[in-house]
Amino acid sequence: MLDKKLAGRIAVITGGSSGIGLATAKRFVEEGAHVVITGRREKELEEAAAFINRSVTTVAGDVSRLEI
Repeated sequence: MLDKKLAGRIAVITGGSSGIGLATAKRFVEEGAHVVITGRREKELEEAAAFINRSVTTVAGDVSRLEI
């Protein structure tokens, strides 16, 4: 069982729908944080949120493009 080091914290993770970003988001939730994951593809974000299963909010967008 993991220590809840991040209880009550909020983390924003860019590129959170796959790879290292998704693994980080999952681990942060396991340690008690609420995570906000961002990514460009809505479908993949929804799948990532279902995989994490709790304490997650998704925001679709491209952080490299300020006008969007």
